[in-house]
Amino acid sequence: MTGERKLQRTIGLPGAIVLGLGSMVGTGAFIAIGLAAGIVDDLVWIAVLIGGSLAMLNGLSSARLAARHPVSGGTYEYGYRELHPSIGVGAGWLFLTAKTASAATASMGIAGYLAESFGATSPPTWSLGLPILAMAALAVIGLRCSLLATTVLVSLAMAALLGFIAWGFGTPTIATPTEVSRPTPSSIDLLHAAALVFVAFTGYGRIATLGEEIRDPARSIPMAVVVTVLVSAALYLLVGLAATNVVGGAAFGDLAKAADGPLIAIAEAGGGGWLVIPLAIGACAAMGGVLLNLILGLSRVVLAMGRRHDLPPSLARIGNGGNGGPVIAIVVVAATVLIVATTGSMLTAWSGSAAAVLAYYAITNLAAARMSLRDGQRAAATASGLGALACIVVACSLPAAAWGPPIIALLAGLCLSVLSRVLRPASPSG
Repeated sequence: MTGERKLQRTIGLPGAIVLGLGSMVGTGAFIAIGLAAGIVDDLVWIAVLIGGSLAMLNGLSSARLAARHPVSGGTYEYGYRELHPSIGVGAGWLFLTAKTASAATASMGIAGYLAESFGATSPPTWSLGLPILAMAALAVIGLRCSLLATTVLVSLAMAALLGFIAWGFGTPTIATPTEVSRPTPSSIDLLHAAALVFVAFTGYGRIATLGEEIRDPARSIPMAVVVTVLVSAALYLLVGLAATNVVGGAAFGDLAKAADGPLIAIAEAGGGGWLVIPLAIGACAAMGGVLLNLILGLSRVVLAMGRRHDLPPSLARIGNGGNGGPVIAIVVVAATVLIVATTGSMLTAWSGSAAAVLAYYAITNLAAARMSLRDGQRAAATASGLGALACIVVACSLPAAAWGPPIIALLAGLCLSVLSRVLRPASPSG
């Protein structure tokens, strides 16, 4: 790794917070809350609290690791350095699997909200690919441009969501038929819903994966993680409670399962038709921001893996001039996201992402626990150990089908890493 080009530290604390929110506001508020409500109805707020608590534990572990290892790669680097290289490689592939699926879900979410706003039965094909191409182009142009775009997109999303929340709490609950046979959600259902919400919270991970480009990482990364998790948790809670107030818990769950754009469906059901266009704009902006930041984060992990020849080293090339970003990695990531978005379903992609996310955050917590024990920080080690245990418990609540795609992707990725190392050319630096 000697002589390799480094990324530039151009992001301050405000920028790190914006990037974190840009990765969390979109799919969490516009998609994940609806998916969770489809499982637990009006108990979605409990799922948000569980997911948020788990996210805070994991976020603090990630922040400590990122401050110690302020380089691109996130959990791939942490597992590699703190546990074992093979664990790091596995964590890297779990991350790539999880966040590729999340990025595909964001693209599908944009398409779904567009279709819902225009009354279409299914989203047009171009609405899946265009957002991916647009956000990849911004990522290629450079991080400063991406940060500016994220700021604009987050502002539009927040405005739309705050409008929905204000309307939701000010609208009388509409009458809905009582469903006598409606079963009470079980504890497993609550954990399953929490797992789906948790995926949205893990957008704070973009802060860690961009650690090589953040100024004063020891201070900025932990503060940015805490702020983004707290703001997002408050926002998710308010959206869920506002939606429940309008249509009731059971109807919220039904609408979430039936509609491509659940918040638009609720607005229409509650007589808030004037909200359709603002919500569509806000949803597209929010999930565009998520998509952009996921492409940025994924490309940095690909960059880190290319540096160690766990992926072809050509993927670690950094552009010249003012961009200085991993252009080849960005292009490969965007192409992969496009393939997943056009071949899968939203629930399948999101559930697979949840499984992979929980697996690699268990590794993150174990790495943080080992680092903390080595530093004599027993309280921090205990917190990280609890985070790892919580990830495992919540992961066990997911249906078996959710694990199929991540396991296949992990095995394929590990084979690719082995092949890349076997074909690695001889180098004086090793």
